[in-house]
Amino acid sequence: MPELPEVETVKRGLAPTFENARIARVEQNRPDLRFPFPAGFADRLAGRRVSALSRRSKYLLADIEGGDVLVMHLGMSGSFRIENDSRQTMPGGFAHERSKDPKHDHVVFHLETAPGSTARIVYNDPRRFGFMDLIARPSLADHPYFRELGLEPLGNDLSGETLARLFAGRKMPLKAALLNQKFIAGLGNIYVCEALWRTGLSPERAAGTLATGTGRPTKKAGELAVNIRATLEEAIRAGGSSLRDHTRTDGTLGYFQHSFAVYDREGEACRTTGCGGTIARLVQSSRSTFYCPSCQT
Repeated sequence: MPELPEVETVKRGLAPTFENARIARVEQNRPDLRFPFPAGFADRLAGRRVSALSRRSKYLLADIEGGDVLVMHLGMSGSFRIENDSRQTMPGGFAHERSKDPKHDHVVFHLETAPGSTARIVYNDPRRFGFMDLIARPSLADHPYFRELGLEPLGNDLSGETLARLFAGRKMPLKAALLNQKFIAGLGNIYVCEALWRTGLSPERAAGTLATGTGRPTKKAGELAVNIRATLEEAIRAGGSSLRDHTRTDGTLGYFQHSFAVYDREGEACRTTGCGGTIARLVQSSRSTFYCPSCQT
């Protein structure tokens, strides 16, 4: 499933075309994806303008004229492509061909992007684990999708003080705490492994050790907050990790995976200067964790 940097990359790719465009019509080619589409989905969007495109955790949010928010989730294989009347926007080379099979084009947004200009945004999803919904903006925060989501890791709220407050007294493994969406929204397996390695913290240590006995953040808590943000921002600049079949909206693949220090590198030498350790793999909560037992303590 795409992680936060992949979803942020897709959002940034869609925004120049989607924002401020008028949705002339919507082709809805099946009644459901992971869940049924809301009643009147296509009709409720037709003729309305997209005022803004944003992201919350791994959800894409398009504010629609009139007060609704179009909520979109990519699931495991969902992707968007942008087309206009003369070409598909696919600059750059391909490492892997992405899905363009029209039988998996489940939603097509026909847009008026400027006077006399049109474009199409096509949602393709072979496995159909993604979904779309329409929710009134005033009730968005209390909707079941969002009401228990924690803070955004790219926002100003993430700090050593915040981590200490969230995790103080908790005995659960640090990696499990970081993946808990009720604490921090959108962090996934890959980038948590990478951030923990950068900080020299074991994924197995108790989450509560990021706080002192008086509840103050340890030095490592502050370093971890900085490294979480830095890891995510580097991945976004690279276009995401593009594992399996995730692609950007222009059809090209991201290449942050070439910067992985620990993820999927079991048995390889640790890249920490002077460490000399070997990357190991363990299973936590049915997820593979990659780390260096020598320098992550």
